[in-house]
Amino acid sequence: MKVFGDDTPTLKLIDCALRLFVIPLSVASIWLTVTNRQDNSIYGKLEFSNLIGLEYMVCISAISAGYALAAAVSSWVKYLATKTWVFFVSDQVMAYLMLTSGAAVTEILYLAHNGDRTVSWSEACSSYGRFCSRLKLILAFHAIAICCFFLLAVVSAYRVFSRFEPPLVPSKEAEEERT
Repeated sequence: MKVFGDDTPTLKLIDCALRLFVIPLSVASIWLTVTNRQDNSIYGKLEFSNLIGLEYMVCISAISAGYALAAAVSSWVKYLATKTWVFFVSDQVMAYLMLTSGAAVTEILYLAHNGDRTVSWSEACSSYGRFCSRLKLILAFHAIAICCFFLLAVVSAYRVFSRFEPPLVPSKEAEEERT
């Protein structure tokens, strides 16, 4: 029994709402990251362009926002909406890209809070507290966007694989008749 069919308005609405919800989250992550800078009289200025992981996250967030907008619009175009494999593969790729960029930001935040004694890096959040606080907010927005893409990946997988009939498992009676 199908809970949602591929053409039900409920599934289409969930899909579109998740895609549209990703856009402001990604834009907020980008804006907060690009404007995140703090100057310290002892150590100098710290900004997102000093950390390649943040630059990567900005690029992936921009790609995800653009993809989410294009996919939301194209999901209502009848010809493109029938191309469920395209959405399935694209949603999977975006979910994994978002996960990798989230991991990069998490690593930066971890090192900023704890440092790395094996390579003589001290923690930086005591000197750049405002920068670290905004980094936590950025990571929270990015994590919510990642969750949206994981849900989109599940929805698109359901849409693709609900088109196929499940394999028939032979009953015990049919097996007994064969022997």
